[in-house]
Amino acid sequence: MKIIITTTLILSLIIIGAVSVFSQPSKNNFMTSELNKIEHYLIHRDSLNKEVSKVAVGWHLDHSLKVINGICDSLQISNPEAYKRKFNIARTFSFTFGFIPRGRAQSPKSVLPPETIKTDDIVSQLAIARDKLDNLEAMDDKSNFKHPFFDQLNKKQAKRFIEIHTRHHLKIVKDILKE
Repeated sequence: MKIIITTTLILSLIIIGAVSVFSQPSKNNFMTSELNKIEHYLIHRDSLNKEVSKVAVGWHLDHSLKVINGICDSLQISNPEAYKRKFNIARTFSFTFGFIPRGRAQSPKSVLPPETIKTDDIVSQLAIARDKLDNLEAMDDKSNFKHPFFDQLNKKQAKRFIEIHTRHHLKIVKDILKE
């Protein structure tokens, strides 16, 4: 009986995850709200609350933009024929619930902000991110990139990850600012 219940639960989560991954917003609205929030929080770039995060707001904004731009670059140069669909339980749960646990993962060096974060650099990355996200729809659906925990993600999955990851860091920013 436990096996049937567990199997049913897992299948339900997979179906919910698939629906959420494949029902993405249209090109014109994708990430607009999140990018506007990043822009809004720029004035708080030096705010820090060590009870919430070891790093200031600017770090989270810079990191989020580096991730967005890095994923878009990886998708752009990928070989769509190399994409192989593969089940990943961590990805399924994260994408289903739109959640990344805090303090669990280490960011790759390529998306870590520099020691000194300049507002001009964040503004520049923001403009680049807007442009790159606008160009995502023109890419092949099997454009892909390799995520360190979620394995190979196709374009739709990458878009879902970008949403979840950016919202994760925006929630941390809100908590730092006690909003």
